[in-house]
Amino acid sequence: MKKFLTAVAVLALAATTACGDGAASGGANPSQKSIRIAYQAFPSGDLIVKNQGLLEQALPDYQITWTKFDSGASINTAFVAKSVDIAAIGSSPVARGLSAPLNIPYEVAFVLDVAGDNEALVARDGSGITDVAGLRGKKVGTPFASTSHYSLLAALAKAGVKESDVNIVDLEPQDIQAAWARGDLDAAYTWLPSLDVIKKTGKVLITSRELAAAGKPTLDLGVVSAAFAEAHPEAVDAWRKAEAQALDEIANDPAAAAKAVGAELNLTPDDAANQLAQGVFLKPADLSTPQWLGTDGNVGKIADSLVDAAEFLKDQQKIDAVPTLADVQKAIYVKGLPNVLG
Repeated sequence: MKKFLTAVAVLALAATTACGDGAASGGANPSQKSIRIAYQAFPSGDLIVKNQGLLEQALPDYQITWTKFDSGASINTAFVAKSVDIAAIGSSPVARGLSAPLNIPYEVAFVLDVAGDNEALVARDGSGITDVAGLRGKKVGTPFASTSHYSLLAALAKAGVKESDVNIVDLEPQDIQAAWARGDLDAAYTWLPSLDVIKKTGKVLITSRELAAAGKPTLDLGVVSAAFAEAHPEAVDAWRKAEAQALDEIANDPAAAAKAVGAELNLTPDDAANQLAQGVFLKPADLSTPQWLGTDGNVGKIADSLVDAAEFLKDQQKIDAVPTLADVQKAIYVKGLPNVLG
């Protein structure tokens, strides 16, 4: 499922499916030693954790299932269906998930990366588009309810272009590539690895790094079901340690990191290294600072960023109501974070 759904529609769908390339079973007992992880195919430490089996090594008594999803919207649907315990998901769908009508009971427990040049708006060669203002009357593809969708709307607002003046179509990254090859799109806002493909025959108009500098940052986050975190705090700690190990590898052993990411994305190590270089990856120690997740009793500014994203989405009529800062702060999982990250 791609399009953002009302709570009723989501719940109706949740009764029958969890969405994704694989099928994650719903209704699992949170007390059982199993972890259902939703991942996405973008270059990050999460793919290193998966490829190298870091979590399986740390938790040999757990049955761990990795299921690939194409967007944060489908991951939100899976959380509503209680089919996922932990997920890699963008900050925009998280802001939606924490807002009405979804009000998903999950918690932000890790920052996988900060969007930089790894997400961008590209105009197709021959489209005649030279800047964001030139998108008026044009057909633009992006995955709805994703960080790219949020960034596209932010780019339009920054350029003084009304959303209604642009024909925005809901396409997953792989569908954007196919539509691009057919010449069906004038522009697209997407992320790696599909971004690298369309850039070969297009011009970058604006990147998420530029939008972050203009006050509209986007992130890839690790979230965990509140019920799972309560039942398995030791497993959440092991997962955070594994993700921190992956961040260290990206910084200190880029060749090994590129090999693992390349294997997951079917890229050469050189191509994977190039894609990793386009993202912004924090040091594990940074996560417990006030700028990011923070600590017990002192939640970081990431909560403010999620509220800001929700307010923007409300202005764009994409959600029903904005959660309070206090409620979002409660959804930031910082239990024992400095100790976990060493």
